[in-house]
Amino acid sequence: MSMKILVVDDESIVLDSCQKVLESEGFDVYLVPSADKALDAMKNKNFGLLLVDVKMPGHDGFCLMREVKEKWPDIPIIVMSGYPTNDTITDGTKMGAAAFIPKPFTPDELLETVRQVIPQEGSHETDEGPGD
Repeated sequence: MSMKILVVDDESIVLDSCQKVLESEGFDVYLVPSADKALDAMKNKNFGLLLVDVKMPGHDGFCLMREVKEKWPDIPIIVMSGYPTNDTITDGTKMGAAAFIPKPFTPDELLETVRQVIPQEGSHETDEGPGD
């Protein structure tokens, strides 16, 4: 079973690029444009990881994180932001974000962050040295 990842962002270009990168690594990727749609999706599926944009119309990423942490406390959340101020990062960390990734990011940065966050069960990449 490949891990299901939910990507929440109101920009389709971000959704598309996340999908391409993550699917090429064998993840099962679901895309939604808003916090409300994310919560709907989570009622029906078991996601192993969330990628959440902070700045979205309606409920922002932090609102979504609060709800997710209440209902699904074990799901790691990676916060994406085009405005990576210290405040954003601190708020995200306080709310339990597993990692923070500034936009725009490269495919390598995305995969690196996802790999740091998801539990590597029976990973075959244990022979690598530490990343930089």
